[in-house]
Amino acid sequence: MAEKINVKRQEECTLDGSVDRRGKPAIRSRTGSWGAGTLILVNQGLATLAFFGVGVNLVLFLTRVMGQDNASAANNVSKWTGTVYMFSLLGAFLSDSYWGRYKTCAIFQVIFVIGLVSLSLTSYLFLVKPSGCGDGETPCGSHSTLHLSLFYVSIYLIALGNGGYQPTIATFGADQFDEEHPKESHSKVAFFSYFYLALNLGCLFSNTILGYYEDKGVWALGFWASAGSATIALGLFLVGTPMYRHFKPRGNPFSRFCQVMVAASRKWKVEIPSNDDHLYEVDGRDLADDGGRKILHTQGFKFLDRAAVITQEDHNTEEKTSTHNPWLLCSVTQVEEVKCILRLLPIWLCTILYSVVFTQMTSLFVEQGAAMKTTLAGFHIPPASMSSFDILSVASFIFINRRIIDPMVAKIRKSGGLTELQRMGIGLIIAVTAMLSAGAVEHLRLRYAQKDCPRCVNSSSLSIFWQVPQYVLIGASEVFMYVGQLEFFNGQAPDGLKSFGSALSMMSISLGNYVSSLIVTIVMKVSTSDDMPGWIPRNLNKGHLDMFYYLLAALTAADFVVYVVCAKWYKYTRFEERSSRGMKNDEVRV
Repeated sequence: MAEKINVKRQEECTLDGSVDRRGKPAIRSRTGSWGAGTLILVNQGLATLAFFGVGVNLVLFLTRVMGQDNASAANNVSKWTGTVYMFSLLGAFLSDSYWGRYKTCAIFQVIFVIGLVSLSLTSYLFLVKPSGCGDGETPCGSHSTLHLSLFYVSIYLIALGNGGYQPTIATFGADQFDEEHPKESHSKVAFFSYFYLALNLGCLFSNTILGYYEDKGVWALGFWASAGSATIALGLFLVGTPMYRHFKPRGNPFSRFCQVMVAASRKWKVEIPSNDDHLYEVDGRDLADDGGRKILHTQGFKFLDRAAVITQEDHNTEEKTSTHNPWLLCSVTQVEEVKCILRLLPIWLCTILYSVVFTQMTSLFVEQGAAMKTTLAGFHIPPASMSSFDILSVASFIFINRRIIDPMVAKIRKSGGLTELQRMGIGLIIAVTAMLSAGAVEHLRLRYAQKDCPRCVNSSSLSIFWQVPQYVLIGASEVFMYVGQLEFFNGQAPDGLKSFGSALSMMSISLGNYVSSLIVTIVMKVSTSDDMPGWIPRNLNKGHLDMFYYLLAALTAADFVVYVVCAKWYKYTRFEERSSRGMKNDEVRV
């Protein structure tokens, strides 16, 4: 009897429809959970280190090694960064539609490694010549068209590899935890926090150690370190192949979306039945075979329900062809997929302004720090290295939130901790306080500024460590906003669009960069006059950067109000519970 119980325990399969690499139901004890999740977390940390080992100082490489002016270099970096996030949509599409998440992660990581190795070789053999140039003092020689082409092909291979991989690896990591299992469902929530922590720890190493050596002109070594880190990350990912859980791709989501819109438009005169049971729906067992679930009908966007209304024409088509026309009749689940995306968009749009605040950390915060006292006991503190306080804040608040705040709220409310939407709202509030803190520090910096010394290295006697609170507040807001965003989009996206949900988070950061540039352009145009150089001039001592921070605080506060309205309007996606299908795997030999 004891042996039989042990056999049953070993043969228990997951309840969420996941499969192993052979396509058979995944056995809980042999696949997934923290064994596979830990490999993916380490993979994420190493891949992030590799990516930011290139990205953090790319603008300096373009100016010092490639000989570009500041404006051209900044423009090229912006295009490159935007391309990374655009490729995230490609990776999400291929992952959800055709390749599946494992194959997508593996292919794009290989492309990522090839790009990094190519960049390292190109820099070592052709670009950083004479040896030791690019340190800010020794200029590098001119480069041929071939060398320039190799350089741009390399960095855009890196953009393609990292962009296609990032949204998919987060979702693939979450796939390793069975949300239908009480213990693993809690682990899945924890995974997103640790995933963001791994990302930030990778950033910390690249921003400090690699950034320091690259700033000193040791470019080839920095790039080779990134290539080595990415290679180790790929190796670790492949080592875990036997233990990963998988979900089958669900086909092209764009065609499913279009089918609903076309079917609803063609039936615009059809009356919608009052009883939901009269709407067309597929058999839940057919979806379960592919790891999917039926989505329960909701009352919003009623005009789309016409796509699921069964008409006489649908009956005639089915009699003739033994199947229905997907461009004329869609299932309730397919209609609800479209409704789900439409409901997510307002929430997503409200996160873009938060990303505007977040991007100040790599731009205006650095410029502000450069205009402060950057020495401590004779040691020079690079202004960009202050972002280390943001990373330490993220690491601290992840544990504070999970170990203190969430349990305390759950105890008070007796109905669970903070929801994802509530956490994202808290992130917006903390972002407002971060901008107010930055504005107050800038106001104080101006009081100690040397206004007639535009080219002074430290044009204010105020210490750069006054910036610590604003970096810490940004880090705290990230834990609530970005971690909550990852959980929310992953949990609310339909089963066939999980990677797309993660890609939305990346696109928010991308659009935040563009919106930030737009706001700066408008502010400078409005605030500049004959006797005023604008709020953000080259010499910050003659500007009003504090007013710009206060403006962002006001805009974020207004965004929070809109967000609250959208969050109250939002209706959570309701999935049908999966049956405990296939609790025993007949193929297992014990």
